[in-house]
Amino acid sequence: MSFSVATVKERLYQYALLTRLNRPIGILLLLWPTMWALMIAGEGKPDLLVLVVFVLGVIVMRSAGCVINDYADRNIDPHVRRTRDRPIAAGRVTSREALKLFVFLCLIAFGLVLLLNVQTILLSFVAVALAALYPFAKRHTYLPQVLLGVAFSMAIPMAFAAQTDEINRIAWLLFITNVLWTMAYDTMYAMVDREDDLKIGVKSTAILFGEVDVIIIGIIQSMVFLALFLAGALVPMGAFFYMGVTVAIGLALYQQELIKYRIPESCLQAFLNNNWFGLAILAGIALDFWSRSWL
Repeated sequence: MSFSVATVKERLYQYALLTRLNRPIGILLLLWPTMWALMIAGEGKPDLLVLVVFVLGVIVMRSAGCVINDYADRNIDPHVRRTRDRPIAAGRVTSREALKLFVFLCLIAFGLVLLLNVQTILLSFVAVALAALYPFAKRHTYLPQVLLGVAFSMAIPMAFAAQTDEINRIAWLLFITNVLWTMAYDTMYAMVDREDDLKIGVKSTAILFGEVDVIIIGIIQSMVFLALFLAGALVPMGAFFYMGVTVAIGLALYQQELIKYRIPESCLQAFLNNNWFGLAILAGIALDFWSRSWL
């Protein structure tokens, strides 16, 4: 019996590693823009059921995305220093186990979205398809970060649909904002593995941009801020929102400093720093709406 319990614990531990629950940065990067959308759509007070469903959905779908990503990269990860010890690459989880876990997580996510309206349910099929397609994009295009951005941004129109029963122009502007932001930070992440990726033939925007990568990331970040200012004007937002954006600008400048010399460890730090970027925007949005009830 003790052996059986130990075996179950070991499998669960390996599944936790496979879903990156030990590294919540991906959950947070997906959660912050989802919360931007929920807070704006709900004018600072999103419906409790919608909020719970989306928070749980973010955790489940990010986990599912990690599983299908490692399945797709099962023959690549053993050749990359950063990923060679992942459960599938190291042989601790089989490909069949990974696929079963992916399906199981998708079913949980679908069960959650069934609590919402029809429009949100229909959009969820697009979101799952994008999440499943993204890991394979790096074989065929130098722009997998664009597809990741679209996949990570699907929660935004879904949030507006669930909260307001419509997807307005603010939702689509936030969608574009998040696609651009995701492109910027995931290019930083791709810069960490660029040398390994070049050797094994994996494509990314970090490779596509080459020697002008830092400049292009800066341009994309500038477009993110332009889109945020446009969204702020359309809502409209007040001083707290623009304070949050100002903090985010400072963080973007810091990230530029980190990636300037393309040192892998510094590029990873720049990527991780985007957690605070997303939180700064959310704090600005939340404080802006909440302050209206204080005044």
